[in-house]
Amino acid sequence: MLRIILGVIVGFVVWSILWVGSDQVLIQTIGWYGDHQHAFERAMVNKEAFSPDLTVLILNIVRSVIISFISGYIAVLAAGENKKSTLYLGILLLLFGAMVEVMAWNFLPVWYHLIFLVLLIPVTIAGGKMKNFSPASQTA
Repeated sequence: MLRIILGVIVGFVVWSILWVGSDQVLIQTIGWYGDHQHAFERAMVNKEAFSPDLTVLILNIVRSVIISFISGYIAVLAAGENKKSTLYLGILLLLFGAMVEVMAWNFLPVWYHLIFLVLLIPVTIAGGKMKNFSPASQTA
């Protein structure tokens, strides 16, 4: 059970680092992306109107899918099993993601919130399934 908990924690930390890190890289390297993210932050802080860019929303969903997949795989490596660790990680990501999406609810379209959240658990589990834990692979 400790290995599963470790896998979930490692997976969550990996997801967080990859999300924040990739966001910062995009902000620093792509002007329009940075402008959008800064405007989004200002709108949330000042409770102002905001018009999200469809390209950024799609990019964020794609990033979430890639990062969730990688995090599920890493969680399995740390946990040594690929069923409970990825499910629990997916649930943790969903709970945390729901909290973030609630804070941003009025600034982004409903379809974005739903797609972002609905994909977290299945993609995390799919990432974990990339590591095969058959008895033969464990003895090799």
